[in-house]
Amino acid sequence: MFLTLLTGDPTQALPQSRSALQTFDWLVIGLYFSVLLAVSWWVIRKNRETTDDYFLAGRNLSWWIIGASIFASNIGSEHVVGLAGSGATDGVAMAHYELHAWCLLVLAWVMVPFYMRSRVYTMPEFLEKRFSPASRWMLSIVSLVLYVLSKVAVGIFAGGVVFGFLLPEMHLNLGFIYLDSFWVGCLTLLLLTGIYTVIGGMRAVAYTETIQVVVLILGSLLVTVLGLHKLGGWQALHNALPADMFNLWKPMVPHGVQSTWAPVIEANQSGVVTRMAWYFNGHYPWLGMIVCAPVIGLWYWCTCQYIVQRTLGAKNEQHARRGSIFAALLKLLPVFIFIIPGMICFALAKSGTVPALNGMIDASGQPVRSQLQYAFPSMVAHVLPVGVRGLVVAGLIAALMSSLAGVFNASSTLFTLDCYAKMRPQAGQVSLVRMGRIATMVMVLIGILWIPVIKGSHGLYDYLQSVQGYLAPPIFVVFFLGIYWKRLNAKGCLAALTVGFILGLFRLAVDTPGALIHGFTYTPGSWLWIINHIYFQYFSMIILVVSALAMVVVSYLTKAPDEAQLVGLTFSTITSEQGAESRSSWSRRDVAVSVLVVALIAAAYLYFRG
Repeated sequence: MFLTLLTGDPTQALPQSRSALQTFDWLVIGLYFSVLLAVSWWVIRKNRETTDDYFLAGRNLSWWIIGASIFASNIGSEHVVGLAGSGATDGVAMAHYELHAWCLLVLAWVMVPFYMRSRVYTMPEFLEKRFSPASRWMLSIVSLVLYVLSKVAVGIFAGGVVFGFLLPEMHLNLGFIYLDSFWVGCLTLLLLTGIYTVIGGMRAVAYTETIQVVVLILGSLLVTVLGLHKLGGWQALHNALPADMFNLWKPMVPHGVQSTWAPVIEANQSGVVTRMAWYFNGHYPWLGMIVCAPVIGLWYWCTCQYIVQRTLGAKNEQHARRGSIFAALLKLLPVFIFIIPGMICFALAKSGTVPALNGMIDASGQPVRSQLQYAFPSMVAHVLPVGVRGLVVAGLIAALMSSLAGVFNASSTLFTLDCYAKMRPQAGQVSLVRMGRIATMVMVLIGILWIPVIKGSHGLYDYLQSVQGYLAPPIFVVFFLGIYWKRLNAKGCLAALTVGFILGLFRLAVDTPGALIHGFTYTPGSWLWIINHIYFQYFSMIILVVSALAMVVVSYLTKAPDEAQLVGLTFSTITSEQGAESRSSWSRRDVAVSVLVVALIAAAYLYFRG
């Protein structure tokens, strides 16, 4: 999901000069890897050389593995680092994205029945069944590009930051090349994750993620509990921070800034912005959060191969649904185990309780954003006791590995089944599995090649977070309008995807120079400068509306689809037998847990109002 994460230059010196880990911490980390290795070996020995087994774990995953795997894949190290950094600087604003747990309920109750009865391997394959082979090709290619840019790159960067902060003394001198802690950490985890993903496929990914999510939750929860204890409790946190940091709803422009429709940003002699276009404001305005954020959330949780692949590997519809509901329950945790620790870090810095954190605020007590982006690793280094610190570092490593493993497996599935199998229809099961392994190794190689670009680019990390906002809307449109509106046809689908992707790629092209070239800016007031400054959520809303209009208009100007081909793929074409089968797959317990998730989300929105 979208996170405004590390905004500083990653090539700058990190605020940590010595390793935070001691011998006992290393023993805990070693124990974690031993357990992970044992589970990976057990899973690999169970594998069979079939596409069902390699890409979907034999379609035999239980609900608790599905739920844990979905959560672990979502919560990469970029979430751990980024959410805590956002909490330290902006309070609970980013909790909107974590409270999108309700999107997983949409997956469970709305999308899962369609996916399970269609017996597809990938999301593009479902789009082919509903519309056409051309739409499958287009979505496959765009998804692969999207994963490389926004998943692999972001995960590697955040992992490098974690290692660079907690293990700054780690380095490797090979004589012809010197690798610092950033490089050593990235390469080590890329290779380790790549090995068990290549060999074990989806089954290895799902089972290891189940272990990783336990370590991640336990370790991060300890950061919250021990941090609050050192600060003096929840009330002390409230007293130490401005009330606005506990408010989910941010104004259209920051307080004290004059709003205007004119495309301007005006500042006083001190550099403080006094007047600006409301659509330039990037401080999580409420309009973007209630319109754009849910669209991106529904795309990500309900139509993204990276997430949905776990449900496709379920034993049946019941396990797929329950796994999604379980993931929704787990998804509520990041507010309290990632965002709150960031706020605690800021409060500890302000109070002077932990002298090592004093550099995170300036002389006036205001946050130093470039330093507070290290909030979570700082809490690990300076608040946790020995041993516990090792467990939390293991959790950070787990987060990075699970996120990368998920994207490696999803990408190899998309390439092998949506591209290679289409070009080589005569390929057998063994050949497809072999190609899946090769595709995964290529993804690992791409990840390695990305490292110097990520480390050396100015502002690239923020730029990568906007990629999903520009490419997700047309995918959301064709999936959700496609199952609700049977009149929409293949030509309408292609029109929506084409127009939407062109708009998204145009905005990415405009943003790219500023991300890759330090000091680059367009001429203030120029057309490209205005486009570049429109907040990504608002531009994403424009893409959403244009894509939807293109799909509806083109569909009604062309021939209606053959209804016989739509059986079971839209709400109005579900047969009575299919409906009865879905109704028999859920119970009151599933409904009760779903209601609980909604109630907890509502409670969070009511509580965090400043």
